[in-house]
Amino acid sequence: MKTWNDYKEHVKAVDPDFAKDLEEVEGISAIVSAMVAQRTALGLSQRDLAAVCGIPQSSVARIEACKTTPNLGTLLNILQHLGLQLTVTPAN
Repeated sequence: MKTWNDYKEHVKAVDPDFAKDLEEVEGISAIVSAMVAQRTALGLSQRDLAAVCGIPQSSVARIEACKTTPNLGTLLNILQHLGLQLTVTPAN
């Protein structure tokens, strides 16, 4: 195997349960990465974002570090204040 993607595809083919877990983690990571990128692009600190969202700065830090998964209401609140939206599409 030459790349991380090759390895992931191999593991997904060998272990369907792990494949499902891996896809979930990648999805969460993509959302968090988009949030951090947008916060940074807007010139906001974690403290600034927390203040406009009405949540503790420590919550923003834990979400960005993937140490906790926010509930849907909190996620939508953060995304709204960042000018982002959550889009749901049918699974493949």
